[in-house]
Amino acid sequence: MWSDWHKMVKRPKGFEVFKKELKGKKILRVWRRAKNVVFELSDGYSLLIHMKMTGHLLVGKWKLEKGIFKAAEPGPIQESINGYLHIIFFLDDGRMIALSDMRKFAKVELVKTEDLQKEFEGLGPEPLEKSFTFEKFATLFFKKRGRVKQVIMKPEFIAGVGNIYASEALWWAKIHPAKDVSQLSRKELTSLYEAIKKVLSLGVEFGGNSFSDYRDVDGKKGKFEGAKKVYQREGEKCYRCKSTIVRKVVGARSAFYCPMCQKR
Repeated sequence: MWSDWHKMVKRPKGFEVFKKELKGKKILRVWRRAKNVVFELSDGYSLLIHMKMTGHLLVGKWKLEKGIFKAAEPGPIQESINGYLHIIFFLDDGRMIALSDMRKFAKVELVKTEDLQKEFEGLGPEPLEKSFTFEKFATLFFKKRGRVKQVIMKPEFIAGVGNIYASEALWWAKIHPAKDVSQLSRKELTSLYEAIKKVLSLGVEFGGNSFSDYRDVDGKKGKFEGAKKVYQREGEKCYRCKSTIVRKVVGARSAFYCPMCQKR
């Protein structure tokens, strides 16, 4: 294992301790909870990686040249946005898992697998799980107040609805991003429930959105850019009614919407 930014490792304290504890462990499975990527390991441990705003994981091979790790093979992984490598895990088959993060905000932790439930306490339900029914969704809004875009983006409310997908879901549901959730009708809640599932499923299908820095494990861009309806389309025509898409700041984050389709 290699790292040039030990501060990314939050637990256990001390990079050398972390490195020693991790060495030799086998990856049993990889899964996700909210924005945490979980590598379930042997010996009862799990590696948690939260990539924050600009981090992404890559799988490939790199070679050290003049103190800098560079991609050993040609392809998308050579793109400059994939070159902010701060942690590299060496696998026994010759491949490597690298964490690229331009801002260095990502965090890495090694915890006991039995403690994972406690680690994720306070997180909301996963919207793409089969168990997440409309009735469970509607219950979340009981006696709730707040602007709908802000509310659905809170990980303790629903896990995994980021800024892009929130704007997209609200467009599909024809709901103004600043509307208070206490004013949502059952019909609107139904539309929002279906819209959230729709845009997140599209995000998975198209491999995410790479308008900025996100890349998949091969270093490739996601293709959700071609599926989006409102995000970053300020001044362009609405695909539904041809009105002009506008941008509004809601809770310090940009919200894009159609003032005709999404009336408050």
